[in-house]
Amino acid sequence: MFIGEFQHNLDNKGRIAIPAKFRNKLTGGAIVTRGLDHCLFVFSNKDWEVLAQKLIALPLAQANSRAFARLMLAGAVDAELDKQGRILIPDYLREYAGLKKQTTVTGLYNRIEIWDSENWKQYKSKTEASSDEIAEKLGELGI
Repeated sequence: MFIGEFQHNLDNKGRIAIPAKFRNKLTGGAIVTRGLDHCLFVFSNKDWEVLAQKLIALPLAQANSRAFARLMLAGAVDAELDKQGRILIPDYLREYAGLKKQTTVTGLYNRIEIWDSENWKQYKSKTEASSDEIAEKLGELGI
């Protein structure tokens, strides 16, 4: 399980350190792909396989299903942790997420998200400001 929020710098080669407490869950490798809200998603190979099976089962005839599958699957890349616990983020994914030097790495149970730190601050402030409304809508869903 991935939980927590960590600050890490992106180096000049596009590598980012994965928090030490997350690394043992990624020893078999990881998948990095475009996430939602212009962040990156990082999955263990096992959790990626679960998601990929759901994505390929979506109805091919529905445009939204095709678009979402393309967003997630076509942008995905294998990532191996180096000896320092870093992964390489390809240029196209860094550009998609607007990653500069300072990044925020967040754990969301079955995935890691990588954000540009400024974008994360803005997103978090906006979400915190509407937390009552969000909680009410989730309550309608039985959560």
